[in-house]
Amino acid sequence: MSTAMVPFIGVVYDGKWYLKGLGAHREVLSEAYIPETNIWTPINDGMVAGWRNPSISLNGKLYALDCRDGCKLRVYDEATNSWNRFIDSKLHLGNSRALEAAALVPLNGKLCIIRNNMSISMVNVTNPDKQVESNPHIWENISGKGHVRNRFTNLWSSIAGRSGLKSHIVHCQVLQA
Repeated sequence: MSTAMVPFIGVVYDGKWYLKGLGAHREVLSEAYIPETNIWTPINDGMVAGWRNPSISLNGKLYALDCRDGCKLRVYDEATNSWNRFIDSKLHLGNSRALEAAALVPLNGKLCIIRNNMSISMVNVTNPDKQVESNPHIWENISGKGHVRNRFTNLWSSIAGRSGLKSHIVHCQVLQA
């Protein structure tokens, strides 16, 4: 990096690695690494200004959550250099630390929202009908669904650990063969 920072968010998007973090004087800094030139460059555009954690690049688009519990999703629009509302589940789960969305991971073309309490929502971001009311299969909360729930919850619980200590997810990723 060209400037010392403690990164708190990062994503690979459009062939670049973007980082946002705190500098030596606790100021917010953003930089992008461009592999072709092996150069870090400061970034101060609309992408970084509205960028929040968690976020993910999927199918050439950059997504971020617009609500603490992950009930709303935003997408970055390169043409306007701004973030736009993309989809809203219309189901706000709450503001507790347990319900806080901790990670976004891609799985079979869908976006999974993983919360600290190990609940998961799967969002089909490829569907042209983004109205949850007219197409309920776009946004599916799988935290209470039999086999799928057990498979995901057991996996995330094993990774995160279930000792009596209070904890939260720092990072997660889906590995596929």
